Amino acid sequence: MPIKPLVTAGIENVLNTFLYRSPALKTARQRLNGKVLRIVLKEFSTPLVLVFSERQLDVLGEWEGEADCSVITHMSVLPKLRDRQQLTALIRSGELEVEGDLQVVQNFVALADLAEFDPAELLAPYIGDIAAESISKVLRGGSSFLRKGLRRQQRYVAEVITEEWRMAPGTLELAWFAEETSAVERAVDALTKRLEKLEDK
Repeated sequence: MPIKPLVTAGIENVLNTFLYRSPALKTARQRLNGKVLRIVLKEFSTPLVLVFSERQLDVLGEWEGEADCSVITHMSVLPKLRDRQQLTALIRSGELEVEGDLQVVQNFVALADLAEFDPAELLAPYIGDIAAESISKVLRGGSSFLRKGLRRQQRYVAEVITEEWRMAPGTLELAWFAEETSAVERAVDALTKRLEKLEDK
């Protein structure tokens, strides 16, 4: 199945929004300046070609020239490329085949890893800032709900281990872990309050 121009335009828009908007990513982007990365997805008959320049990233369905690096993989592997720690493991397992300059794909993965993906940024041009932030908040709320459910499960497992097998860590370790968890929760709460204040403005 060929990749349609509408799809490449959509991918280009998403990648430019997250990889080229932030000045903080400039150094990471410069390592890719002038490079061409060809991504062959086994589910499609045509490759995706990423052409990096100083100001933007072009995503093309066709490319006459040579690519600095070609990557062959499945669509399901693409989300894993946001974590640079997984790159070597993916290559070793055969889930990711790399031809050409490995540094290009390493730099691209490093750039994607540094970028902060926020759904509100994508939705804002279409539905407005407030609606986009509301949807983003709902998504964050969903993840918060999942985190709370996970914490309940962790408590249950901890109780079972303590009572049944006496395998739980010592009280000092538990106290340290509880304090770290509380610090993260406080940080998340503070961030949520700041977002709500911004939304009220």
